Amino acid sequence: MRRLPPLRALEAFMHTVRLGSARSAAAELGLSPSALSRRISNLEGFTGRKLFSRQGQTMKLTDEGRHFYNAVAPQLDALTVAVESQSENLQLQRLRLGVMPLFGTQRLFPRLAELRRSHPRLHLDIDTGPHLVDRVGGTLDAAIALVIEPDPAFYSVRLDHNTLHAIASRELVDELSAEPVARELAKQTFLVHTDMPQSLEAWKTALGMARMQPAAIDHYDSGQLILEAAAQGIGIAIMHDDHVRRNKDPRLAPLYDQTVASPYSYWFICRPGDLDVRPVRIFHDWLVQAGL
Repeated sequence: MRRLPPLRALEAFMHTVRLGSARSAAAELGLSPSALSRRISNLEGFTGRKLFSRQGQTMKLTDEGRHFYNAVAPQLDALTVAVESQSENLQLQRLRLGVMPLFGTQRLFPRLAELRRSHPRLHLDIDTGPHLVDRVGGTLDAAIALVIEPDPAFYSVRLDHNTLHAIASRELVDELSAEPVARELAKQTFLVHTDMPQSLEAWKTALGMARMQPAAIDHYDSGQLILEAAAQGIGIAIMHDDHVRRNKDPRLAPLYDQTVASPYSYWFICRPGDLDVRPVRIFHDWLVQAGL
C-alpha cells in the first residue's frame, strides 16, 4: 500500500489556501499559528515542494503550490463524496442562499438542474428578501448580491462586470430624440433599483448631464418589476446590460447607443470560515465553474 500523505497537514493546507491567512486558518482549526506552520512544513517535506511564500501572517501560494492545490482539491472533494455515499447516516445537505430575484430568474434557476444532477443531496433554501449581505452568517449561509465592493471581512467572488443602459417602452423610445436631450429627459420618470442607488448618477454623468433632474425617480426593490414598469411606459429604467440581454422582452428597447461602466457587480458572499462547510463549498465551486 502506498504511503498516505499527512491528512492533518492536507487539512491545514486547504484551510490556509481558502482563507489566505495563517492566523485565520489556525483559528478555524483550533491551532496555534506555529502548530499550523508545522503542519504546512510537514506537507512541504512530504511533497518536496515549497507550497507557500510567507509574508507575516499572509500565505501566498507559490506556482508549485498552485499546481499542487489544483491537482489535490478535486481529489479531496471526490474522497469526501465517496465517504459520504457509504455513510449509514446519509442526510440531505442544505444551503440557505440569499439571491436577488432577477439573478435567480435569469441566471440561477435555468442552471439549477445541472447542480442537482451533480450533487443530488444538496438542497437550497432560497431567500429573496432585503438586506442580503447584512444577513450572511445569520439567517443566510451565503448570498449572491449586487454591490459595489463587498466588506473585506467576507469571502467574496465577483461574478460579472456590467455596463449601464437606459431602456424604455418602444413607444417612449420613438417619442424621444435619437440623441440625449436634457430638456426631454427632465420631463421623464426614471426607474432605479434600491440596491443600485448610484446607477442613475453614473449614467447621467457619463452622458454629460450630471445636473439634469428628472421629473421623478421611482425606486423598486425588484428588477423584474422595473422591467415590467418600463415596458408599460411608466418610466425609463436604468439597468445592466446583462439584465436587458437576458430579458428579451419585445416591448422594450434601448434608449440611445451609450455604454456606461456600472459601479455595481454581482458577488458571491459568505463568511471565510463557512467556505469549508460542505454545502457552501459545493455551491461556490459549481457557481464559479458554471460561469453564471
